[in-house]
Amino acid sequence: MADRSSVVIAPDSFKGSLSAPDAAAAIAAGVTRGWPGATTRVRPMADGGEGTLDAVLRASGAAATRGAIDVEGAGGATVHAGYGIVDHAGVPTAVLEAAQVVAITDAAGMSVPVTARSTFGLGRQMRALLDRGVRHFMIGLGGSSTNDGGAGLIAALGVALLDANGRNLAPTPEGLAHLASADAAALDPRLKSCAITIMSDVNNPLTGTRGATAIFGPQKGVVRERVAAIDGTLARYATIVERALGRRVADDPGAGAAGGLGYALMLIGGTMRSGAEVVADLVSLDDALTGAAWAITGEGRSDAQTLLSKGPAVVGARARAKGVPVSLLSGAIDAGALGELNARFDGCFALPAGPASLDACVRDAATLIGDRAEAMARVFAAGVRTTARS
Repeated sequence: MADRSSVVIAPDSFKGSLSAPDAAAAIAAGVTRGWPGATTRVRPMADGGEGTLDAVLRASGAAATRGAIDVEGAGGATVHAGYGIVDHAGVPTAVLEAAQVVAITDAAGMSVPVTARSTFGLGRQMRALLDRGVRHFMIGLGGSSTNDGGAGLIAALGVALLDANGRNLAPTPEGLAHLASADAAALDPRLKSCAITIMSDVNNPLTGTRGATAIFGPQKGVVRERVAAIDGTLARYATIVERALGRRVADDPGAGAAGGLGYALMLIGGTMRSGAEVVADLVSLDDALTGAAWAITGEGRSDAQTLLSKGPAVVGARARAKGVPVSLLSGAIDAGALGELNARFDGCFALPAGPASLDACVRDAATLIGDRAEAMARVFAAGVRTTARS
């Protein structure tokens, strides 16, 4: 039965200002002010990037546990990398974020040249959890600073990357430039009994004009003049390690995610899925939408990319499937994409209401979001009352 006063609030993070749970709380406060009789069902979203762990743990409540393991960050410095253990379909499952280990926002990691960064620490984190009996993993790939093709991860899990003299190489782009062979004999045998879900919204292959280095490398520090050389290094690395592991995935959609971390995880048996779809399932979004009167989603900035399986697009599609009207409330909306967005949402709203600097919007994000949500709720509540009288 429909609840004519129930509002599902399921935003992604407003990057640079508010986490998804904080954005959801601000929206809920505004809705409650604008529509005093409303009840809110809060389901913060994420797409596999930074904030995924917090969103999943919040939704899982007391059934989930949070932990952290000290491992090597992208540049070698120690990081306190968080993880969660949740009950997923009756199975204890580790939820990991690449951004907890090799975040593009980590100043220490970013201070090291991208050619010397590695995903080794994430492999160490997985191995530590294998030691604790974990066999199911969900790993979000967004927000990474590395471009090593996941070489660090597979090295930490036992694959030997060797030069022409049989010596171990650093699992970094500069180390891989000297790669001659790989030996998978010591690859952790426990991986064969693992289920690994890879959360990403990227469908690029590992190499080529749409590959990890060409598309995402520059934002991580790869200079344009070095793109072709590093791309060639990863192509040769893929040929060598695929021969060693007996699996070919370099051209598969998502192999280029997180600088090739997606490739490495698929190479050891992982399955690629839309991060936002996985999170939607973990936070029981469909259950929350059942019978709801309205849904609100949003993010820091919405544009044409939003519709490519980002969190708001997934919320919008699932709400529409349930017959629930859904509105978009974002920090900014690209005018060029407004037509496409309007076709998918019941109203698109941006901040602020008047002229303001970016710094002011970031500083006052919670207030601005709450005020705009209140205005939206007043209009929606008025419509509900009008419908009830007719």
